[in-house]
Amino acid sequence: MSLVKFNSNRWPWNYGLSDIFDDQNVFNDNFFTLEKSMPAMNIVEHENDFEIELASPGFEKKDFEITLRDDLLEVSAKKEIDQEKKKDQYTRKEFNYHSFRRAVRLPKTVDNTKDVKASYENGILKLQLLKRADVKPIKRKINVV
Repeated sequence: MSLVKFNSNRWPWNYGLSDIFDDQNVFNDNFFTLEKSMPAMNIVEHENDFEIELASPGFEKKDFEITLRDDLLEVSAKKEIDQEKKKDQYTRKEFNYHSFRRAVRLPKTVDNTKDVKASYENGILKLQLLKRADVKPIKRKINVV
């Protein structure tokens, strides 16, 4: 007979109890973390700007709130759906709430006096943050003598 390791961390009643036993790491498992509700994010640095992409399907443009304060960029979204369908003798009401809040500390090279360009298409929120002019690389042609 072979022994199989039992992972009690996968059981649903462990959710939310990790803060009680935090010093013992009893329920230290990423299966029930709140990180899953956070949208995936890509950050790309270009010569003149930073491009940030957040995978956030199911939202509309009006659901987003984007703020830039000093060197902290904060993106949040909230969507509430209430649906009620009546047919014959029964009523069905469904509701759904989606929200997230994500903050990113920006490098000092971002020009926070310029507007952030934002677009939302196919479930991807794209942000473009310009760099300060004094930190952009200057290209010079050097003649060989």
